[in-house]
Amino acid sequence: MKMTLTIAAIIILGLVGLANVTGQDWRTAPRDSAKLAPVAADHPEAVVQVYAARAISWRGWFAVHTWIATKEKNANAYQVYHVMGWQLRRTGESIMIKEDVPDRFWFGAKPGVVDTLTGAEAESAIPKIQAATKSYAYPNAYRAWPGPNSNSFISHIIRAVPELGVELPAHAIGKDWIGKGAFLARSESGTGFQFSIYGLLGLTLGIAEGIEVNILGLTFGLDVLRPALKLPLIGRLGMRDAPYNP
Repeated sequence: MKMTLTIAAIIILGLVGLANVTGQDWRTAPRDSAKLAPVAADHPEAVVQVYAARAISWRGWFAVHTWIATKEKNANAYQVYHVMGWQLRRTGESIMIKEDVPDRFWFGAKPGVVDTLTGAEAESAIPKIQAATKSYAYPNAYRAWPGPNSNSFISHIIRAVPELGVELPAHAIGKDWIGKGAFLARSESGTGFQFSIYGLLGLTLGIAEGIEVNILGLTFGLDVLRPALKLPLIGRLGMRDAPYNP
């Protein structure tokens, strides 16, 4: 009984905090650095970071937006990789890659770091990230639900880059869109397999992922390796996730 009340309290507090974020006007919301990335000029090593933050406006109740930032060895700036619907409407292509602050607040929502690579591991990953960007099958498409969207893009990169042995949060709607006409693929972490019907219905089994069931784009799961529940709206409830290193 106590555990049930504790979980309920955590969910309620999370939703109250979320209401403060999603209620902001995106046009005036903060876009400054969250101070999560190494300062490029002070950090000569290569860096790769995967970020997630609550999506803009009402979408933030349901999902996060994800992106990747890279800094090559001895570079003085980061390249940031996004897919965005308004970018598609403006230019005809949804992918945006530009030199930018890597860890900006996402229109008022503070980002969290999903994964970080540094040094030789990041150096190895960066060319693969660049290649995966070019092989993404939906540069001229965007659909918030069930995909392809920003999370479909980052999931595609993670699957193509073994150094990124991590999975996106459960509330990264669109991560289960695994490709044109594809219903079976390796899981994001590369430690299992995923079956998905256009991101609407699916099942993932993996050492790192545990078990995830996707119903209409909403993920319910259980991480056994690092015990946690995976829930729609909330994301993860339990131990913090981390890349799988056997």
